[in-house]
Amino acid sequence: MAHLSSRVELLVCTRCRQGQDVSEDAERPGATLFRRLSESGLDGVAITPVECLSNCSQGCTIALRGPGRWTYVYGNFDPLDHPDTIREGALKYAATTDGLVPWRERPEHFRKNCIARIPPLDPVAPNLGET
Repeated sequence: MAHLSSRVELLVCTRCRQGQDVSEDAERPGATLFRRLSESGLDGVAITPVECLSNCSQGCTIALRGPGRWTYVYGNFDPLDHPDTIREGALKYAATTDGLVPWRERPEHFRKNCIARIPPLDPVAPNLGET
């Protein structure tokens, strides 16, 4: 297993209303999810609030990213039911060098609710047999 990197970041959309009619002065479900994740922290992973991940129709949304790693965007999280699932998935992501957690090793919610997978900004060039 790779060493956990402190440069792994968990982005949490704080504007998500999770399809609910939420008054302007009430805490939104996305903000609740961020608060619950932040309260217990996550070793080796920075938890960052973001205003919007533009996935409003698919519930609370998160993204996992890091230098040289694939970025993953996941949705349909419930702020009360899924913080432990997110922690598990984030730690497995952080334990990789490239962000690629084998599909069967991901939490079930991650397997069924992947919105996007984005290659690293500076991907390793493929070896095409050239010398």
